[in-house]
Amino acid sequence: MSKVKITQVKSSIDRSKDQKATLIALGLKKMNQSREIELNPALEGMINKVKHLLTVVSI
Repeated sequence: MSKVKITQVKSSIDRSKDQKATLIALGLKKMNQSREIELNPALEGMINKVKHLLTVVSI
């Protein structure tokens, strides 16, 4: 599997509960917070759900 770095670049204010929960499940609680994760199909789906709030860079 490949590794990616995800960074939250937009706020979760005024977003639906499921989008907020997805960000928390990805480990992102604040703006400009980053995390390196190893991709699998479940995480890829979570990233696609909130891709408008994130930047994704492959490592």
